[in-house]
Order: sequence, then C-alpha cells, then structure tokens
Amino acid sequence: MIFHKFVTVIRAFFNSIANALWERDPIAIMRLEYDRSVEQLQEGRKGLELYRGLVERVVRQTTMGKSQVDKLKADVKAYLKTGDRDTAGKFALQLQKAEADLVQNQEQLKMHEEAYENNLKKIQYANKQLAEVREKIEHYNADLKMTAAEAEIARIAGDLNFDVTTDFGQIEQIIQQKIDTNRGKVRVAADLSSRGVADIKAKERMESQLAEDVLQQYEVELGLKSPETTPVVDSNKNLGPATEKNT
Repeated sequence: MIFHKFVTVIRAFFNSIANALWERDPIAIMRLEYDRSVEQLQEGRKGLELYRGLVERVVRQTTMGKSQVDKLKADVKAYLKTGDRDTAGKFALQLQKAEADLVQNQEQLKMHEEAYENNLKKIQYANKQLAEVREKIEHYNADLKMTAAEAEIARIAGDLNFDVTTDFGQIEQIIQQKIDTNRGKVRVAADLSSRGVADIKAKERMESQLAEDVLQQYEVELGLKSPETTPVVDSNKNLGPATEKNT
C-alpha cells in the first residue's frame, strides 16, 4: 500500500515536470517527437529492406523451381518417346515433387509480395505524414514567434503611458521647467546687456560735438577759416549751464 502511494507520488512529480516542459517549449517537444518518428521510420525502412531480401530469395527459388519443372517435363517427354518408361517414371516422380514445391513457392511468393507492398505503403504514408508534421512544426514555430512579438509589442505599448501622473510625465515636466529657466536666464542676460546703451550713445554724441567745436576754433586760429564764416557754437547746449559775462 505504501509502495503504491510512493510510486503514485513519483509519477505525479515527473508528470508535473513533463507538463511544465511541454508548456514552456511545445515546439521543442514536437521536434523531439518528430525526430523519434523519423528514427522509427528509418528502422522500419531497414526492416522492409531485409524483408524484401527474403522476398527476392523466394522469387529466385520460384524461378529456379519453374526452370526445374520445365526441364523435368522435357526429360519425361523425351524418355517416353524412346520407350524407356522406367526412367521416364523416375523423372515423373521428380516432376511431381518439383511441381508441388513450385506451387508452394508461388503461394509463398504471392503472400510475401502482398505483405511487402502493404508495409511499403505504410512506410510511404508515414513518410508523407512526417513531411506534413515538419511543415506544421515550422508553421507553428513561425506563428508562435509572431504572436509572441505581437504580445510583447502590445505589452510595451500598454506600459508606455506618457501621462503627467507617470514617472515619465513627471520627468518631462522637470525638463520643461529647466528649459523655461534657461530661457529666462537668456532673456535676463539680453535685457541687462542693453542697459546704459542710450547713455553711452549720448556721451559719444557729446564728445563728437566737443571735438568738432575745438576743431573749428583751430581752423580760425590757423587762418583756415574766417570768424565770419565760422558758426558760433552754442556752448550752453553741449557743455552744461553758461556762465554770465560782464557787459
């Protein structure tokens, strides 16, 4: 009783392992079964070849028996023509036995030929089935790979949720904030770089006017221009408030 339970447990254990392997890689199991069937078919072919050798031996015996019957018939006929009935009788007994053997060999040959043809058809049919199984294995293997890829794509597509509530969405918001901050820094730098530009330009204009006034004074002193043709410079405009002169 205990031994029976132990055997049952062992069988259940190995059965669970076999089922796990079967479900994990059914294509490999199919290929294993296919290879096993191919080996059986090869063994059957070897057996058929041996059986055909026996059939060929019966064919040879039948052919020789037919030749022996024909020869003995000729001998009996020849001795009967010569009147030697004793010798003809001896050959007649041999002919009777040869004909019986020939009939037996012909019956065996017919039986063996039919058995060979039946076994040949079985092997041919099994070979055809194996070819179909091989095509099915390749078809199933391709379908399994394709459907597995489709399932993986569907799983990835489901996981790729770019909503703001996901980690990816939060990271995207952080990146956008950094981009906005960088753009703000660029704008501030641009605004600061334009500060004081108007003052600098006004100062440059004032310095240019002062230089022109001094140059005109030197032109009068050097006699290059007369005072009448030299315009009076409004110093109040460029040099600040004017000082009062004595009248």
